[in-house]
Amino acid sequence: MESGAEAVTPPSFLDDGKNTIASQLVSQLREAIISGQLEAGSKINLERAKQSFNVSLSPLREALARLISDGLVEFEDNRGYRVSPVSLSNLEEITSLREEFETYALRESMRVGDVDWEGNVMRALHRLNRTERDASKPETLEQWEAVHREFHLTLISGCRKPLLLSFCKTMLNLNDRYRRTFLTRTSGDRNVSVEHSEIAQGTVARDMDYACDRLREHIHRTGTNLRKHLAEKGIA
Repeated sequence: MESGAEAVTPPSFLDDGKNTIASQLVSQLREAIISGQLEAGSKINLERAKQSFNVSLSPLREALARLISDGLVEFEDNRGYRVSPVSLSNLEEITSLREEFETYALRESMRVGDVDWEGNVMRALHRLNRTERDASKPETLEQWEAVHREFHLTLISGCRKPLLLSFCKTMLNLNDRYRRTFLTRTSGDRNVSVEHSEIAQGTVARDMDYACDRLREHIHRTGTNLRKHLAEKGIA
């Protein structure tokens, strides 16, 4: 299916020197891909995308190049840009990488994180637990996704390793793309709020083995549920 990003209704873009047009485009396109507005495997028609976003070709190409590095867009000679496809093998790789690198980042955060970081973790947990997620109310899903992402990134934000954080953020984006498809039909099949609370409480207690084990199990169970969902959809 060809996609010209016509399903996306972006705000007006303004280059203010800090958030360039390309950077704003990256955010809009990333959200469109992760949320499923731009379908996996669909071709990105540059002319339609230019018209939809009301931008020139240069910032659009720059934005797509950044999304290629994030693994959300692919480019092939003579075929152009395409939203990266989804597959069981891709999901399995993302899940295994998250298990290894996020738990490592969490362990490092517990080793070197300060009291302010601890407070940020508990505030992020509170916001997450107070945010509704109901598949029968689609408007709640986007808000829950935002605070859920904030929680996971806050957990590992104390590690003081920028490259590690950048990699973990990329893997989380790729994982969110799969999970947000799953959330369109379910509010969850387990008590994820308890899991999040166990991870956070173990984290601020600096119980490295407990917190990392709970995080690894949490990521693994999500991956298992998503693999079942993809199999049901006939995605190999």
